[in-house]
Amino acid sequence: MQIGFVGLGIMGRPMAHNLMQGGHRLFVYGRRTVPPEIRDGATVCDTLREVAQHAEAVIIMVPDTPDVENVLFSQDGIAAGLSPRKTIIDMSSISPIATKAFAARIVQQGCDYLDAPVSGGEVGARAATLTIMVGGSEAAFRRVRPLFELMGKNITLVGEVGAGQTTKVANQIIVALTIEAVGEALLFASKAGADPARVREALMGGFASSRILEVHGERMIKRTFDPGFRIELHQKDLGLALSGARALNLSLPNTAATQELFNCAAALGGKGWDHSGLVRVLEHLAQHQVAQG
Repeated sequence: MQIGFVGLGIMGRPMAHNLMQGGHRLFVYGRRTVPPEIRDGATVCDTLREVAQHAEAVIIMVPDTPDVENVLFSQDGIAAGLSPRKTIIDMSSISPIATKAFAARIVQQGCDYLDAPVSGGEVGARAATLTIMVGGSEAAFRRVRPLFELMGKNITLVGEVGAGQTTKVANQIIVALTIEAVGEALLFASKAGADPARVREALMGGFASSRILEVHGERMIKRTFDPGFRIELHQKDLGLALSGARALNLSLPNTAATQELFNCAAALGGKGWDHSGLVRVLEHLAQHQVAQG
């Protein structure tokens, strides 16, 4: 398949590379920003319009809602180069409400639209083990599922357009609150005089075991806070959760509290930390560090 790919950042770069390794031809945009491992095997286009003109399906992997809107609907954006029966696949994590509006405009051009945000971080992107949560029609999902299978393992059509983004927001609530819980637990253990590495090892064999305790607990102990998934992006995702909760007349008290901790991390200069760096805020409050790096 001829695939357009927009957004070759921490996540997009390995995702695009895995598609190329699967035998697909890629069309990408941005001569100065295309990494060598992608540039050598892809066609680099001068405009987003040109990307859409060449591609059967266009994958978007950019940071936020305004970025997706700009990619799609700027003067020389993707929508300007679409013809009927093409498919837009937005794998960014953005507003479910905006997603539905974007999809309606694309469908008017005779094309399909899938929202398909991912979870699994850079590690999952490189290993092609991402969880992919999809919203859209079953026919469009079936048509592009082979592409998803080159990027992820747990691939679910959740419902209509917007359902994928709603699922991702729910995912980010769970991830944020669990990171905070792991941080509190390891900080408590360390302050009480226990070895946090051995505490983590013990907990990995019990009911408290989780992927976050495994991966981010280790980051907290080894002090490896290079992203990963940046705190500023998780702030954005929890912002989507809280704005959605207001619209639904719903209270998410622990989500709000964790967002305030992320805000504190940003105030301490940590917008670019991996989200496991949330533990640094707890350490700041306690004047105690989980472990020495």
